[in-house]
Amino acid sequence: MKPAASAVWTSANGIALADRVPAELRAAWTIAGSCPGRDLYTLFRENVRTAPESEAVVDDAGALSYLALDDRVRRAAAALRAAGRGPADIIAVLLPNGRDAVVAELAIAAIGAVALPIPHGHGPRNVASLLRRSRAAALIGTADTMRAADGVPGLQRWTPSTPSSDDVRALDEADDGRLGAWRAVPVDAEAPARILVSSGSESEPKMVAYSHNAMAGGRGNYVAALRRGAEPMRALLLVSLASSYGSLGTSVILARHGGTLVLMPHFDADAALEAVERHRPTHLFGVPTMLWRMAECGGDADVSSLRAVVSSAGPVHQHVRDACVRRFGMPPVNIYGSSDGVNCHTGRDPYRWEPGLAGVPDPRVAKISIRDRQGRPLPRGEAGEIWALGPMSPLCYVAAPELDDRYRAPGGWVRSGDLGTLDRDGTLWVLDRLKRTVIRGGVSLFPAQVERALIAHPDITDAQCVPVHDRDLGERMCACVAPRPGARPPSPAAMLAHLAEHGVDKRQLPERFLVLPELPVGPTGKVSVSALTRIAAESAVPADSAQTPAALDARTDR
Repeated sequence: MKPAASAVWTSANGIALADRVPAELRAAWTIAGSCPGRDLYTLFRENVRTAPESEAVVDDAGALSYLALDDRVRRAAAALRAAGRGPADIIAVLLPNGRDAVVAELAIAAIGAVALPIPHGHGPRNVASLLRRSRAAALIGTADTMRAADGVPGLQRWTPSTPSSDDVRALDEADDGRLGAWRAVPVDAEAPARILVSSGSESEPKMVAYSHNAMAGGRGNYVAALRRGAEPMRALLLVSLASSYGSLGTSVILARHGGTLVLMPHFDADAALEAVERHRPTHLFGVPTMLWRMAECGGDADVSSLRAVVSSAGPVHQHVRDACVRRFGMPPVNIYGSSDGVNCHTGRDPYRWEPGLAGVPDPRVAKISIRDRQGRPLPRGEAGEIWALGPMSPLCYVAAPELDDRYRAPGGWVRSGDLGTLDRDGTLWVLDRLKRTVIRGGVSLFPAQVERALIAHPDITDAQCVPVHDRDLGERMCACVAPRPGARPPSPAAMLAHLAEHGVDKRQLPERFLVLPELPVGPTGKVSVSALTRIAAESAVPADSAQTPAALDARTDR
């Protein structure tokens, strides 16, 4: 029997999104109950009907019930539809965390269009690039963020809660007549719903298209596994709703699970602790740096409402785990994942922690396979590239067939670019990022072991290794570190001695060092490797005489 052809969605502006996963697999996941088989706005409306007065969003403006939120969503959807926007459009959103961002995303789903939320911290060049490459039909943003779209032709512009002007429309301008006439558009659950923007290692941010089922099903299943109790989740989400990690907010916690989103316009550790005490969330979602800063804050904020602390977008190191136990009374659940469609977490046993431990994969989210360089499955215990396939698998990359060729394999598999292994009981261990290497004289160096050892130093709070250009060898490894507050940063010689004591192979030792008050972070809250690489190229210092020529030469003796 010939396999069913996967669907291809094409925007009015000519962007084609072809599903790389076979159609029969998608159908099987829905039949098995791993995907709901309904679009995001339909799922959201079911929550409106069953719990209209429940709190949907809590932000600086107060609390908004499901019914009140839907009223704003329907008005925005009616305005967009009256202006010609609909199921063949990609619509970008550039808004800070808050109810306006939630309204925009749900309204886009309600008219059957595809949302492209852009993390608020992206610079004008990246924003313009994303708008051009996606051929977005419209941008929903604030008056300030609209400037990033200057020079992008044919772009309809919208702002929430602002009167219309000559070139910018008001998102809530629909009158009662248009609102009464508007009806939600039926949408195929396998059609594209949202484009996730990655902060990955490419020269420009990657865009990854997800269907309604992949968002509410695959991603929804991993969030469901983090629930503690039968009542809906009440989540303080510290990361941007527009980020890959933050996409669990509107599409999953609200639309799929009927929970409450507690949002802050920007992160501040003291304010976040105050928000925990005031709004009593059951779940706290952040990146390791945010959780560390909250845990290290003074004060006596009441955090007893928390049932889970969740970390993603970077590895949880020992000092972060221990600080969370001290401050929140529990270790963080560590999520290993990416916008490309990989997910695994330690939700079953958060207290089981070791460097590199990613947890037991859930096939209702993404099945994990370890493959060799030729794409052949490897036996348990052997290290290879981590591949993933499951209900959360995305459709494809957007306007980047070269990325589909590089990172998607036959059958829809996602190639993570990460080195890992599955042990005998099926637990996934992440050993390093294959894409994040330093090529020294033709020899690949993997930074993860160096970073883990550096962070174990009592005077270091964060570490990241990046390549620096070298005329002779091509690249050398630079260790970039941030000292603990009040601590004197260790010298390069002391760091080298510490690494040796922790068993780091002398061939892997860094040859350049950079000490900063704190490591720079990007729009998603993760360490900005590109910014750090630029700083290291200008300011890194060589290791001192404690590093002997023999130790350096030994690195190429392979």
